[in-house]
Amino acid sequence: MSTRRIDPGAVRRRVIEATVECLVEHGYAGTTTQRVQLEAGVSRGALLHHFPSKPAMFLAAVQHVGEQQELAIRAAAERSISGPDRLDFAFEVLHEAMSGPLYLAGYELWMAARTDSDLRSVLTPYERTVGQNLRELGVMVFGPEVATLPGFATAFESLVQMFRGLALTGVLRENPDRDKELISAWRSVFPIMCGVAQP
Repeated sequence: MSTRRIDPGAVRRRVIEATVECLVEHGYAGTTTQRVQLEAGVSRGALLHHFPSKPAMFLAAVQHVGEQQELAIRAAAERSISGPDRLDFAFEVLHEAMSGPLYLAGYELWMAARTDSDLRSVLTPYERTVGQNLRELGVMVFGPEVATLPGFATAFESLVQMFRGLALTGVLRENPDRDKELISAWRSVFPIMCGVAQP
């Protein structure tokens, strides 16, 4: 009788993907370990083997979200675009990466960390890494012509915060055209912000 070999890496990936799917569909409060276990189709022992605590499972999920975001930005940044179209391109790439169900799954955890000290303790160090990676990707996607301007760092950070706000408030917004208006307004002032040296 042959025994079927279980790939630990595949099991881990299934649990992580199931966690993200549950966060999207049920939110943080509804993402229980039992629900994730059923969604992933794994045993309780297998889940606990890879993730002995709920915060560890959630950290892996938010890392997955960050990795997917980074892959999307890097893949888009490989396209060669220059001139005035470069700004429109960069805004589009960042907006796409920082919106949608996958991004909101990460938001569920960031918001929950406000009142969950265990979750906050595992997410905080990782968020510093995410911020640094995002800044590096910003330099890549905007290109050296913009990224070397004296005010770019502040302008980019402001842009990221704007996209995060749109992703969060978009859940309740009834007029999708409002996003376009706000992004267009930021597109107009972004080059001015980049050109202003910060004190």
